[in-house]
Amino acid sequence: MSDTIMPLSGIRIIDFTQVMLGPCCTQMLGDFGADVIKVERPGAGDLSRSFYGERGEEAMNNAVFASLNRNKRSVTLDTKTDEGRQAALDLIRTADVVVDNFRAGVMDRLGFGYDALSKVNPQIICASGTGFGPVGPYAHKGGQDVLAQAMTGVMEKTQDPSIPKSIYPTTLCDYSAGMHLVQGIMAALLMREKTGLGQKVGVSLYDSMIAMQMQEAAQWSKHREVLNWAAMPLTGVFDTQDGAIVIVGAFKANPLQDICTALEIEDLSPTYPTLPDQRANKPFLQDTFRTVIATNTSAHWLERLEAVDLLCAPVRSLGEALDDPQTQVNDMLVEIDHPVLGEVKLVGSPVHLSAAPLSVRHLPPKLGEHTDEVLQEVAELLRTEAAE
Repeated sequence: MSDTIMPLSGIRIIDFTQVMLGPCCTQMLGDFGADVIKVERPGAGDLSRSFYGERGEEAMNNAVFASLNRNKRSVTLDTKTDEGRQAALDLIRTADVVVDNFRAGVMDRLGFGYDALSKVNPQIICASGTGFGPVGPYAHKGGQDVLAQAMTGVMEKTQDPSIPKSIYPTTLCDYSAGMHLVQGIMAALLMREKTGLGQKVGVSLYDSMIAMQMQEAAQWSKHREVLNWAAMPLTGVFDTQDGAIVIVGAFKANPLQDICTALEIEDLSPTYPTLPDQRANKPFLQDTFRTVIATNTSAHWLERLEAVDLLCAPVRSLGEALDDPQTQVNDMLVEIDHPVLGEVKLVGSPVHLSAAPLSVRHLPPKLGEHTDEVLQEVAELLRTEAAE
């Protein structure tokens, strides 16, 4: 595996990111072969290192931190000191990309904004993930996943008006913005091949959530109509005798007829033949399905629904999903032996390259684990450059 040519081999990333948006981006770049150097605060590091609010070696290397920081090397620098600032600038001189996910303007105040760094390294790409973007009324507002859900309309929609609005329990905004940041960095690297120059790359939680609703936004802009896929009349989550299943009654000529066939009830499609009819009578239809489905097991109903080619699935826990054979076949778990945590299974890469499969070249690093090693490398590179 060490001889495998990776897509980003030879690309150096200086990673000022922490928590989720930035680290999931830089981890993917590391998985693609980039040399990711994670710059952390002495004694504290990435905020994810204190996820449990504790200190100590095990707390500082917890599973949450490990999940986002493989294939990186950790360097501790106090950039508020002249020495630390100079060390950071030396790193950047040898780098291709600088990534951060601070509030807008923070990198400029630290002296690491694009205008300053491009003078040090004209080929540098400065990639930032913010809450709301670099300018505008919310530019300096603290950005966070839940806030982006609330302010972009994502949180407002529910499956049914009777269901209270709630926080989506997975970091939807952070992950999508992180993946958009990967795309922007890759595009900037390709453009640099053509122009020889770096540039700024920017994404925000806010923009990523607006973009995720492109279909809904077009429908609203054109027709002032709310498009809510979860509220479709023949789609829902239904309790069974031993769990729950989800049915998506769509993408077929007559899904209502097929649902009635699977549930062995009277065909309701002649009474409610059109989507507007079904929407107007959604409570009756859903209650009918719910009453019948509650009388048998998930396996029973999934077999019957699949027999008529309806989209359906069991509602499972994350643990059940991780244990599923499909997860194993897809190589979505990678096991590491960490010197502090011991054996840990981490989620692998969802991007599968046949010529460059995922490898863990660097375990999730201890705080400052590679400081001396990296700074020595940088000093040697700069000496060689000066000699030339």
